[in-house]
Amino acid sequence: MNKAAQQSRLIDLTLDESTIGRANADVEHERAVAIFDLLEENQFSPVGHIGGKEPAEYKLRLGIIEQRLVFTITDANDGDVATHILSLTPFRSRVKEYYQICESYYEAIRSSTPSQIEAIDMARRGLHNEGSETLRDRLNGKIDIDFDTARRLFTLICVLHWRG
Repeated sequence: MNKAAQQSRLIDLTLDESTIGRANADVEHERAVAIFDLLEENQFSPVGHIGGKEPAEYKLRLGIIEQRLVFTITDANDGDVATHILSLTPFRSRVKEYYQICESYYEAIRSSTPSQIEAIDMARRGLHNEGSETLRDRLNGKIDIDFDTARRLFTLICVLHWRG
C-alpha cells in the first residue's frame, strides 16, 4: 500500500452554493477541475479527531460568510467533525498577485522567448507556494495537511475568487 493510501483524506468536497453561488461556465469548469485534483490525491486530518485505527475519510463543505472561508468537516457517514472559519484577508493580496502573474504568463506564451516564459512561470509557482504556506499556517492546529494538499486547496481558493 502506498503512503497516500495510508493517510486520512478527503473523499468529498462541495461548495456551499448559498454562500459562494454559481458562476459562469468557465469558472464552474475551473472549480470542478480544482475539486477533482484535490480529491484525487490529498492528505487531510482534522486535529484532535480520532478516526479509529484505520485512516479516516472526511467530507468538506466550503462556504464564504462575511469575507471568511468556512470549512465544515464531516466524517464519511456525515457525522459532524469540526467547523473552522478563516479570514480571507491574508489571501487577498496573494490571490490578486497570482492572477496578475497568470495574465502575464498567458501573454508571454503568445509573444515571449522560452526563457522569459520560464521566468514568469517560476514567479507564478513561487506565489502559489507562498499562498499554500499561508494556508498551512492558517490551518495549523486545526487541520493537518501536506504541502501538495495545501497547493490544491489554495488553487481552489483562487478559483473561488475568479469571476471569469
